[in-house]
Amino acid sequence: MKAVRFPLHGGPEVLRYEEAPDPAPRPGGVVVRVRACALNHLDLWQRRGIERVSIPLPHISGADVAGEVVDAGDTGVPLGQRVMLQPGLSCGRCARCLAGEDNYCPRYDVLGYQSDGGYAELIAVPASSLVPLPDRIAFEQAAAFPLSFLTAWHMLMTRARLRSADTVLVLAAGSGVGQAAIQIAKAFHATVIATAGSEFKAGRAAAIGADHVIDHYREDLVQRVRQITTNRGVDLVVEHVGEATWEKSIRCLARGGRVVTCGATTGHRAALDLRHLFARQLSVLGSYMGGRGELLHAADLFVKGVLTPVVDRTYALAEAAQAQMRLESSEQFGKIVLVP
Repeated sequence: MKAVRFPLHGGPEVLRYEEAPDPAPRPGGVVVRVRACALNHLDLWQRRGIERVSIPLPHISGADVAGEVVDAGDTGVPLGQRVMLQPGLSCGRCARCLAGEDNYCPRYDVLGYQSDGGYAELIAVPASSLVPLPDRIAFEQAAAFPLSFLTAWHMLMTRARLRSADTVLVLAAGSGVGQAAIQIAKAFHATVIATAGSEFKAGRAAAIGADHVIDHYREDLVQRVRQITTNRGVDLVVEHVGEATWEKSIRCLARGGRVVTCGATTGHRAALDLRHLFARQLSVLGSYMGGRGELLHAADLFVKGVLTPVVDRTYALAEAAQAQMRLESSEQFGKIVLVP
């Protein structure tokens, strides 16, 4: 098969479009022909090299995959079944997995992190990773859904326990998690304030449901949030930017507010004044991916048309380097998708 791999860490130039061995199904697993694979920032960090993490080389990235089953192995899954893939991998046997909390599994992994991912024509996965896909949903759109919407769902619904009366601040509306969080919050009738870095992105954020959009380059975030909320602040901040926005995120919270974070794109060191934390009774919540059951809940709204992943641009698989450069430059709104 053809795949995009990197034999060493570095810039986009280390990505190689080349022949790679066809994968075979493991017991209880299948092989899927990849029809679309969406990019994530995890792909960039893997390629550059992650401190204290050993990535198997040569490596095939890609956690967000949609395609068709071409080898069912011993599973009995129908050949040709259209699917998107649950991006989380777990043991399926521990107490947390059996409780439906597979993203708390001690052996939890993300597809394409320690295993080969979807930057390829074929991928081998456990049959438990398959989520059936109706014919009317395009592969490109399906690939843009799993990781971002699962992450946003776990942040909003499970960790932060979103309420319809909440005012939610979503940072970086143009990101995969940002556009997913806006849509999920609006689906449950919350008021959404989003941030964006251009008029184009602000318009797209409003089009998918944001009630207010703040230009995070030209406007004072805390001041504008205070103006919009009549000096009250927001009930919930969806934070995944990290160091660059952390202090402002805390200052934007109303009394009793909560901030939920799933990432640290701009850096992982963030200070917190404990006096503000206890005096204003704030909550700081960490969030990582989500369970299969959560993905199925979100996917039901996807199939019904309530949630619609935004596809920014598609690239041929051989153009993976150009696709990653677009993601690195933060030019996109929504998900960038590779099409083998």
